[in-house]
Amino acid sequence: MKCLFLYLLITSVTSIAFAGMDSLVPKNIDGWKSEGGDGTYNRKNLYDYIDGEAEVYLAYAFREAFTRGFARKDQPFITVDLFDMGTPSDAYGIFSFERESGDVGIGTDSEYSSGLLRFWKGNYFVSILADQETPESKSAVMSLGSAIASNIKEAGERPKIIGLLPEQGLNKISIRYLHVKPSLDYQYYLWDKNILNLSPKTEVVLAKYQDGSRLMLVRYPQAADAQAASKALKGSTKKLTASEVRGAILLAVFEGPSKESALSLLKSVKTEVKK
Repeated sequence: MKCLFLYLLITSVTSIAFAGMDSLVPKNIDGWKSEGGDGTYNRKNLYDYIDGEAEVYLAYAFREAFTRGFARKDQPFITVDLFDMGTPSDAYGIFSFERESGDVGIGTDSEYSSGLLRFWKGNYFVSILADQETPESKSAVMSLGSAIASNIKEAGERPKIIGLLPEQGLNKISIRYLHVKPSLDYQYYLWDKNILNLSPKTEVVLAKYQDGSRLMLVRYPQAADAQAASKALKGSTKKLTASEVRGAILLAVFEGPSKESALSLLKSVKTEVKK
């Protein structure tokens, strides 16, 4: 009886969670109506839906995903994928992971290209894809995005560590926020081993600058962790131009045009913002 009660309780909580995500996505828009049934996924079965890419989401604090398809006669099929990333920082992180273009004014940050709208707001990352871009499907994709963004009440803040990046020469589209080594390897491969001791408890920001430099900031739980990583970093790769430690944050410039320019970039990293 006790096991049955626990099962019913867990099932009820899960259903409530997905019901909340369900309410964020309209069932019809601009002549498109939901079709094919909704899908729900968690950390255990996300591979069933996005095999080959699930590990990208699981490297963040991903909790749940909800998907709904939309159809309209003589128009492309549209798929909405809604991901609860656990925190606004990780919603931003997964959005930043493959960002390629500028903002289109939906959610907190967004981009649109060739039938695909991507944005984040609050704890949520949203992907809306039309199988083919037509004037009508583009309008519907944007309408769906606006409706979902309106239904998400909390805007959410970007990770505070992003605010430390020097703005002069910064390519804002290039900013990536992540936690673990496999995510860093995808963005910028440096080492076979995890010499920086990256983990879900670390915050990593990687950004490109106009002079070709790549600036990496890594926040650790403790200052001693940053010091240890700094020692491991020295001499680990010829791509490293300069580095230093400030409290619990490791700062490193890779592929800088000169030692002088790299030191100048490090010097311009802003004063620490409290968590």
